Amino acid sequence: MMRRRRTAAPAARPSRHGRHGREDRSPVVRPPLPPLETRADKFDLAVGTAAEFLRSAWPELRDVRFEVGSMPAASDEDGIPRWSVSTEHKRITLYRLPIERLSHLHRNDELHRRMMIESCVFRAAAEYLDRDPWDLGPERFRYF
Repeated sequence: MMRRRRTAAPAARPSRHGRHGREDRSPVVRPPLPPLETRADKFDLAVGTAAEFLRSAWPELRDVRFEVGSMPAASDEDGIPRWSVSTEHKRITLYRLPIERLSHLHRNDELHRRMMIESCVFRAAAEYLDRDPWDLGPERFRYF
């Protein structure tokens, strides 16, 4: 008695449509693109614009470097710092993750997130100058 050898089935052609009928439809449809602006990019932009405003208003801040770090090296007695100020190195470092994740926003939308970032820039610059944050841009907040 002769035994038949099993051979592998011929390779099936790949399906033109996926499970939901959307795969490989046409060359016009591409995979989704990455976002044009990430949260880090938006954070950098908000810090940069607030820093440029402060530099133009205060000559003492013209040589100060505003830097963005992800996390501070360690927490202090008040908790996790949102920024650090170094007057001898003329540097202000803002920490993106604590500002974004530990801040309590009134409304969680783009405007309020940007306002929170700008307020941290103002408070860090006020600490650097040893002034009140409201003194840094008084004409900006007077509506009467």
